[in-house]
Amino acid sequence: MWSDRVIGGVLPRVRRGARQATSPRSDRARTGRPDAAPGVGNHPIFPHPLSRSRLTRFDWHVLRRFLSGTALLLVLLVATFIVLDLAERIDDFLDRGATTAQIFGEYYLYYVPDILRLTSPLALFLAAVYVTSRLAQSMQLTAIHMAGVSTARYMRPFLLVGLGVTAGMLAFNGFVVPRANTVVHAFQNQYYRDAPEGSSGSEIVRQMAPGVVLTARYFDRERSQAFRVSVVEMDSGRGLARRLDAAQMTWNDSLATWQGVDVSVRAFDDGGAETYAYHAQLDTALAVRPRDLAQSERDAERLTVLEARDYVRSLERAGVTERGRPLVAYYNKFAYPVANLILVLLAVPMAARRRRGGQAAQLALGLGVAFIYLALQKTIEPLGYVQTIPPVVAAWLPHLVFALVAVLLLARANR
Repeated sequence: MWSDRVIGGVLPRVRRGARQATSPRSDRARTGRPDAAPGVGNHPIFPHPLSRSRLTRFDWHVLRRFLSGTALLLVLLVATFIVLDLAERIDDFLDRGATTAQIFGEYYLYYVPDILRLTSPLALFLAAVYVTSRLAQSMQLTAIHMAGVSTARYMRPFLLVGLGVTAGMLAFNGFVVPRANTVVHAFQNQYYRDAPEGSSGSEIVRQMAPGVVLTARYFDRERSQAFRVSVVEMDSGRGLARRLDAAQMTWNDSLATWQGVDVSVRAFDDGGAETYAYHAQLDTALAVRPRDLAQSERDAERLTVLEARDYVRSLERAGVTERGRPLVAYYNKFAYPVANLILVLLAVPMAARRRRGGQAAQLALGLGVAFIYLALQKTIEPLGYVQTIPPVVAAWLPHLVFALVAVLLLARANR
């Protein structure tokens, strides 16, 4: 009838179903402090009112369990990602001449930071669910609550880890992951994708100004050369006003101009009459620079937070209206790390109640919630890409929804 399962010997024996009566008056007499909380006094878990502001033995035990569970889950998730990715790409890597040392020592070594970015919220969430549900099923949370300790106070170890990981991931996601992704992208270009080495893998489209659009078949980053370039200028009143086509254009850094080869220029007057001119070579000033052509609409994901900020500003200055994807990627550099804290805040009150099925049911519920979180992100983000909703809303809305759910669960748990 007595619960002898204790954590680190720090919990008192509590009769199941019994309610511990405490008297504020007796607490004041015992502690000598008029403001001592009922049930806290000389309690072995929180023996002193100051324990509300410092970590106790129980806190440290929960913290160790939480950190070890998170680390184990991260290892398992990273290994799973690598195995699945390897199964998809290994044949292409080997067929194109990549060695085993290059695959694991270069590609996957630099792929790990992005995997950690993606999986850290899930690992924290499941670890928090596991630790909390274990305490709930063994009645230890009941003992804590009967001692007058609130759910918010019990959450302190989880909150400290969530805040620490969120702060670390803001820097990690903003600076480390983009640099690592650059190496991963270069490796894929060389050994996986059917694209010229050192070039962008798909047609480039840039809106240089309202009504002026540049397209290029691909761009050589090393030589600052664009191939099969077209620049089209539209007039709102009469349609096509001017078109320039070039087989190749090379950036001249000293003159800040593009040197075109095999250039044809067509101009159309108000009556629709065409004027044609051909130039074997032609220097022209365009409102784009090599760094603009080297960046695809997905490249904000591979830029540091400062570079991504400058990139989206350059798109705005150039009058580019279709910039939803880079804006969502930029805002995600701030929003996604916050998911680490939000999911921790959600996990503890969700798992603090005993349920039929024990820990297995709690973990199944946790996986379901994590799936809904991911599905909500993947559903809303494309709306930001096409700017059906503002990109900043698309990046933050899923996290704000689950933050609200976490606040409601915490409020309910503390009643």
